[in-house]
Amino acid sequence: MVIIDAYRGGEDIGYSNNGLIEKDFNLMISKYISKRLSELGINNYLTRENDTNLNINERSNRIKSIYGNNSNVIAISNRLNYGDENGVEIVYSLKNSNELANKLEKSFNDRDIYVNKVYQRRDENDTSKDYDDLLKQTGNVQTVIINYGYINNKDDLDNLKNNFEKYGESVVKTIANYYNVPYTYISNNEYIVKKGDSLWSISRLYNTTVDELKRINKLSSNILTIGQIIKLPSVDSNTSIDTYTVKKGDSLWSISQKFNTTVSILKSINNLNSNILSIGQVLKIPSSNKYIVKKGDSLWSISRLYNITVDELKKLNNLSSNILSIGQVLIIP
Repeated sequence: MVIIDAYRGGEDIGYSNNGLIEKDFNLMISKYISKRLSELGINNYLTRENDTNLNINERSNRIKSIYGNNSNVIAISNRLNYGDENGVEIVYSLKNSNELANKLEKSFNDRDIYVNKVYQRRDENDTSKDYDDLLKQTGNVQTVIINYGYINNKDDLDNLKNNFEKYGESVVKTIANYYNVPYTYISNNEYIVKKGDSLWSISRLYNTTVDELKRINKLSSNILTIGQIIKLPSVDSNTSIDTYTVKKGDSLWSISQKFNTTVSILKSINNLNSNILSIGQVLKIPSSNKYIVKKGDSLWSISRLYNITVDELKKLNNLSSNILSIGQVLIIP
């Protein structure tokens, strides 16, 4: 039972910088977390689902009333920072232990997201109370504030724009583990280790090598643990490529959203060292619904790669047998 608070809203836009507005980011990542929790079967509720402002009493009352005012309920308040520092900051209430906050920190670190600090803060006028009004007024609910980064810090800003899914998945994984719900995530460049996996089996599944997996994951041994996040090579060399011409107002982030890919993949296949684009620039775009058959492929191996069945592949491609030829183009759901 999770309550997700998209802080700010309405006339209260919060902080803003270079096209990113806090109230919009808070709502975007809140909706992402809500969607993913629902996919995992975890009950959740958004304090706001559109651009409306709630005062502190409305927020806290919703948090306490939806699933009850008890410590089995988790409330995550999503926010941004502004100042001279950088990184994620996690604030937990005086009434709670640091267990959930520390699990969040580890989950962020597992995805190479820098956490500046995890802390509690007391009201200067009454040190028996939290400094933040939401923490003060949400009763027995386990309320945690996540400041995802400093919007005026360039590195934080780029990460918030381009990799917000990584931030969201860090929260989702923590909550799933906290409630002992199996965590699954299908990503272009991440794999969650499950029982029976080995670096060899994962390398076969994603058309790479054990050495490459060890290199990009900085592994010194072949030992894996269930639930471990393994980074995958950004782009399969056999992925079909389309093109896109940059127009006014485009950014790598907006283009990645439009074509259901990631900024890191776009930069990789276009050999880009920065996020700067020019109008008229032609970008390669991975086409996610095509696969070019290579030596050693079978319908079974391809079905495993894309988490579908052989029958689905045959039906979609009008195949009457399991025989494939090198260079053959298959449509993928």
